[in-house]
Order: sequence, then structure tokens, then C-alpha cells
Amino acid sequence: MDIITKAKQYEEAKLSPKTTNERIIASREIKELILSLNEIYKENKDSDIMDLMKKLTAKKKKVEKRLKGVPTV
Repeated sequence: MDIITKAKQYEEAKLSPKTTNERIIASREIKELILSLNEIYKENKDSDIMDLMKKLTAKKKKVEKRLKGVPTV
């Protein structure tokens, strides 16, 4: 269950990547964690794992929103 503890630490940590490269790496790490948690969730059907995936997905969306930037008109 090392993945769950890593995901909880990542979820609790303050996420403030400054450069574009850091944002890309953070997005990929979060994606890997979510997919790994999903595999565990398929076996256990634990609601705590689902909640953790939802929180990580929200963080991932914030990072990706910053990656895309402000659209030009």
C-alpha cells in the first residue's frame, strides 16, 4: 500500500510548481498516482481510495489549467 501513502503525501503537500517543466512533471506524477489508485480501487471498492482519487484529480486539473494558460482572443 505504498502507493496510497505516497498519494496522501502528494495530496497534502503544497503544490506550487513554478516552471512549465515542473508543472508537466507534476501533472504526470499525479496521473500515474491516479491510475495506480484506480487499479487498487477496482479490487477493493474502498470509498476512501475514491475520495483520494477525486482530490488528486482536482489538483491535476489546477496544474493543467496553469499549463494551458490564458487563451488569446
